[in-house]
Formats: sequence, C-alpha cells, structure tokens
Amino acid sequence: MKLHRVVITGLGSVSPLGRGVEALMDGIAHGRTGVRRMPGWEDYSGLRSLVGAPSELRDEKAIPRQKRRSMSPMSIFTVQAAEEALRESGLLPLSLDLNRVGCVVGSTIGSTLSINEFYEHFLPDRRFEEVPSTGFFRAMSHTASMNLAQYLGLTGYVMATSAACASALQAIGTGYHILNLGLQDVLLCGGTDELHPTVTGTFDLLYAASTGYNETPELTPRPFDAKRDGLVCGDGAGIVVMETLEHAEARGARVLAEICGYHTTGSGEHISQSNRPAMVHCMREVLRQAELDPGDVDYINAHATATLQGDGEEAGAIAEVFGDEVPVSSLKGYFGHTLGASGAIELAATVRMMAEGRIYPTRNLEEVAEDCKGIRHVPRSEDRRLTHVLKNGFAFGGVNASIALRART
Repeated sequence: MKLHRVVITGLGSVSPLGRGVEALMDGIAHGRTGVRRMPGWEDYSGLRSLVGAPSELRDEKAIPRQKRRSMSPMSIFTVQAAEEALRESGLLPLSLDLNRVGCVVGSTIGSTLSINEFYEHFLPDRRFEEVPSTGFFRAMSHTASMNLAQYLGLTGYVMATSAACASALQAIGTGYHILNLGLQDVLLCGGTDELHPTVTGTFDLLYAASTGYNETPELTPRPFDAKRDGLVCGDGAGIVVMETLEHAEARGARVLAEICGYHTTGSGEHISQSNRPAMVHCMREVLRQAELDPGDVDYINAHATATLQGDGEEAGAIAEVFGDEVPVSSLKGYFGHTLGASGAIELAATVRMMAEGRIYPTRNLEEVAEDCKGIRHVPRSEDRRLTHVLKNGFAFGGVNASIALRART
C-alpha cells in the first residue's frame, strides 16, 4: 500500500486571547494573558482556585438556528475555528467530493455546561419534563465532530478522540494516519473544550489547579517556574486542515507545514501522575518515524501546564532525549490550559512560529525550578530558523502524544 505524505494547509483558533489565529499570535507576541479571576466562582464551596481563561462566545447567530440548536459553546467554537482554517486553506466554500472529506475532533468530555444544565433540571425531583430535548446532542462525547460534520455536510470520516489533555494531538495524529493510508483526501482535525467551575474543581481536588494567584491572575500559570502552583483551566477550539500532499499540490494549495511523525503511548503506571520514561519513549519514537536525530530539532513546544509534578517530569524527559541545546517553551502562561483544545491551539501557534522564524518565550517564567533545569528554556523572543519542531501533549491516564513538523519546502 502506498503511503502518502500529509501536510497542513489551514489553521483556525478560538482562544482566551481572542477569535482567530491572528488574535492568538498578536496576544502572544505582546505578552498578553487571557487569565482572569472568574466572577461568581467564590460561591462554590470548597473551590480554592478562582482563576480561569475563558474564550468569548460571539457571533454564534451566524450559524443557522436549526444547526445551532444541538451546539453548546464548544461546538460553536469548533465551527468557527474550522471555517477560519478552511478559508486559509482555500477550500471554503467546499466543492470537493465530501465522501473524501471528514473530521476528527477531540475533547475531554462533552459539553460540561450542558451536562450541568441537565442535572440542574433533572434533580432533585428526577423530572424529565424540564430537560431540553437537544441536551444529549450537546453533551455526548463526539458532539463537536458530529456538529461540525452536520454543519459542513461532511460524509467522510467523522470521529472523536477523548484522552483529556492529549485529545487534540491524538485527533491530529489519527487524521495523519488516515491520510497517510490514503483513506481520505482532506480532514479537519483538532480539539475543543469548555470552561466550567466543575472542570477547575476536578483539578483543584487533585491539588493540580493554581490557587495562590486569585488576586493576581496575570501571574499564573507559571510553567517550569520555581513558584508555579498548578494549572489554570481555559476553553476554546483549535482546528487544522490536513491533506495528502498530492491533493494539496493538485489544487495549488499553500502548504504551511508537513507532519513527519506522530506517536502516542500510555505509561501503564499511574492514573494522574506524569511518567518520564513513557514521555521519553514517545518522543524517541516520533524522531524515529520522522528519521530525525535529536540535534535536527530546532524547537520543542512543551505541554508544560505548571503543575508541580508534570513540568518536572517533562523537563527531565526532554533533557534525556535532547540535552540542553534545543529551545523549549510553553504557551500556557498566555492563555491557560485549554484542555482538549490545547494541543491544536498550541500546534497552530507553533506552525505560525515556524513561518515567522520566531520562538516566543514561556510567559511568567522568572526563575527556573530546580527540577526543570537541564533544558534550554526561552526567556525572551528569539529569532531562529525552524525547520523541524516537536509538539508535546500529555494527559491523565498516563497518555502521551507527540507530533513532529517539518517546514514547507
């Protein structure tokens, strides 16, 4: 069977820094933050982390009501990001064989807003009369991919990945394999999620959420920093248009980057703690697939969420594979941890960094923690030719994912 090269031709984003990839990159370039103290969260008993990074829901009525009725914010974010990516790719309006066009969109779970609304209506009297009939379509785990396919009329592959914070990279990696095998011509891949107090509360119960910066939200999260105290949950969506190289070249598309390797692994050891050996194996396997030596990589976009244990394990894994020569930065200091969307939003920013020839620094990194030393952190913007880069994403359940990108040639 012939294997096909896979390229990225469009990027789309809705993030805490604004709608669109331009807003995302402008916010990063100017060192802005999308993190803020969340109004009303102090009313939740036992919730210690009162900061979040919300994306603004706007222009949703541009989506026809019949299509919008089954959409929660996460699906609306997805549609908006997908339309931006399709416009950049030159594929909007879609005029292809839609049996050869599909989507793979990941999320942690379905809409947290819709799940909470269901139980607010249903309990304590167990009454179905007040439950919205479309509630299930908003809450099911493949709500974003289903709604995107319905909105665009896609009849190819419609899939959803669900691996917490690795969901988006697994979606992009799954799309890579599908296109690599020639089973589709075009795929829209990425991830989405919603911010809700119950999401932050889940991390807070595990002592993984930032709690010390409620009055100074601009100072958190702090990836790799000595004063980091946990992650800040956010929401949004990131979508990339992926095609076989042959399909892109046949229509004269502008190639933004090529995916030259993808791997995902489990640690098999701990359900919530990151695992250095599994991360090492994941990154080495990506290098093997991409036929790269560690010294060939020009930049690593780290997962680094600012949790105490996770950042140390990732830094140690990167040091073991790459030493201290390859620049490493995390983008979560700008817009928090967008969970199931994070891998796609951050990969979109990484592709743009490749085009600009510029690495943006880790925001809020003022003093590198002892357990995060041994790698080359990026304290300020750095101009550098980026031919090969690596994007990491790690998740609960010991799930690891890494993608290698090659600049367009």
